[in-house]
Amino acid sequence: MIAPRTGYQSGAIMTHASEIAPARAQVSGESAPRWLTVTRGDAPLVLSIPHSGLELPPELEPRILSSWLARRDADFWVDRLYDFAHELDATVVRTRLSRTVIDVNRDPSGVSLYPGRPTTELCPTTTFDGDALYREGAEPDATERAARLERYFAPYHGALARELVRLRERHGALVLYDCHSIRSRIPRLFAGDLPHLNLGTNAGASCAPELARALGALCRASRFESVIDGRFKGGYITRHYGRPAEGLHAVQMELACRAYLPEQPGPVEPRSWPPPYDPAAAEPLRGLLRALLAACLDFAARAPSTTPYRPSSAA
Repeated sequence: MIAPRTGYQSGAIMTHASEIAPARAQVSGESAPRWLTVTRGDAPLVLSIPHSGLELPPELEPRILSSWLARRDADFWVDRLYDFAHELDATVVRTRLSRTVIDVNRDPSGVSLYPGRPTTELCPTTTFDGDALYREGAEPDATERAARLERYFAPYHGALARELVRLRERHGALVLYDCHSIRSRIPRLFAGDLPHLNLGTNAGASCAPELARALGALCRASRFESVIDGRFKGGYITRHYGRPAEGLHAVQMELACRAYLPEQPGPVEPRSWPPPYDPAAAEPLRGLLRALLAACLDFAARAPSTTPYRPSSAA
């Protein structure tokens, strides 16, 4: 069902990704889960889109307090923002599952990436705002969390690692660009309004300084507010795969939603969140995103060859 484009209505946001016609054939196989999409390119650039998914397993729905709450923290429309990636011959790895099922950008051990600061877990039990997701006593236990790791986390990272290895064998260097967005104001997580563009490099450990400088310069020259390694320094994907010495440079881009959506300040509610995607309103940001990805490709083409990339287990 596709509901009228006046905001969220029951079931409506489940369909937004399916409205985009795929630009190229997708990689699949007998063992590939239906919720995992890998669109292959041959350029030295991989986009990871881990949080735009909205699907919830049917068996999970009766246990959660609200389907809208379970999807409220999704990176809405990020797949639309980057749907030009095929024009750059980039590879895109994306899950259609909601992050409420499992967050593939969290450390699989459960260790916090931001010690001492509020966050959500590997298998979240609360929203960003601290609202409970599950009915009392229905939260996932250790056995269920382990099962979700095997069923959902491992396939995503297995696919991502395979694409990185495939492309690293063809190119002297490549860039992994992790795509995210978040509401501009979430007092539990950060004070005030988040800058429009939040580039994370794990404090410089996940990519060469030349790449960070090039991307930072483009951000600063744009109409948008930006910061490097501010509140968001890169999640598990950036930190785990970024190995500049082995020719794999990883960055995370966290977009404040007001950069491309008519986001209103203050708490959100079902009738107004998420706002519908407006291509015209998003185009200024998309123009910058195109330039950022082009800069990633330019960097990869110029970067010196390094020692071979050797992936380690993500779980």
